[in-house]
Amino acid sequence: MNDTPARLLTLLSLLQTPREWPGSELAERLRVSARTIRRDIERLRDLGYPVEATLGAEGGYRLVAGAAMPPLLLDDEEAVAIAVGLRAGAGHAIEGVEEASVRALAKLEQVLPGRLRRRVGALQSATVALTRGDGASVHPRTLTTMASAVAGPERLRFAYRAGDGVDSRRLVEPYRLVSTGSRWYLVAYDLEREDWRTFRVDRVSEPFATGARFAPRELPMDAVAFVERGLRGGEVYGVDLAFAVPVGELPEWLRGKAAPEPGGGCRVRFESGDAPEWLVARLALTGLEFRVLAPVALAESAGVLGARLVAAAGL
Repeated sequence: MNDTPARLLTLLSLLQTPREWPGSELAERLRVSARTIRRDIERLRDLGYPVEATLGAEGGYRLVAGAAMPPLLLDDEEAVAIAVGLRAGAGHAIEGVEEASVRALAKLEQVLPGRLRRRVGALQSATVALTRGDGASVHPRTLTTMASAVAGPERLRFAYRAGDGVDSRRLVEPYRLVSTGSRWYLVAYDLEREDWRTFRVDRVSEPFATGARFAPRELPMDAVAFVERGLRGGEVYGVDLAFAVPVGELPEWLRGKAAPEPGGGCRVRFESGDAPEWLVARLALTGLEFRVLAPVALAESAGVLGARLVAAAGL
């Protein structure tokens, strides 16, 4: 392969697979000499790709974790698949899709060639996403604009329609995007009202980053707890659960709140602002055996839901 740029891209694509490549195998695949492979490895290192070489009969090359994330090489099909998945998740607040996914979508859509962007749009318009509960649809562009402003950080302007139908225009310092599993919320410092506010993203329109940078303020509490407090009118309660499975088998939204227990199970503790009825239904959908230790309201909701399901099954 005499085309050096094309050869480097092919070499990078091979190294991005999770294995070690002997220099002789790389040379054979690319139809070049072992010396050329060594020169190409050095070129990749100069570009910031951390390629590690091991010596000996079993030695070879592999891409390792570095101090920073180098650019990834995606073919057309991979890029389209990732963009469609991220847009579907971001646009409908699917459980488990976090702010990081929205940032990834913003970066990917920025560099997608026009032909691939059209394919993504066509696939998106031809599919129907399943949302949870009464979650309202959010345009991915709204989320990516907000995520970019959070990352900037840049002040953000947008039009907002409150729950009572009153329209206003806001200038804010965006802090975090929070997904509750059914809706997206923006936590931001409202400059005109001089206080922290939570905005439902599906009620936002015409968002744009002003380009004005700011020094981020310190939110008085965790962003998730702040949103939950607003949803509960200020009431946040402690949850204490016992699961019969190890931490590794918990869904992602519970795993970070869990600690192992003797006997192979685990204990999960966190604060929530969700209605107990909604939270116990969400826990039941994990399909895992668990016991509510606190609060009493959550245990009572579990009993009510259990009795209702037993009655529905005719048992």
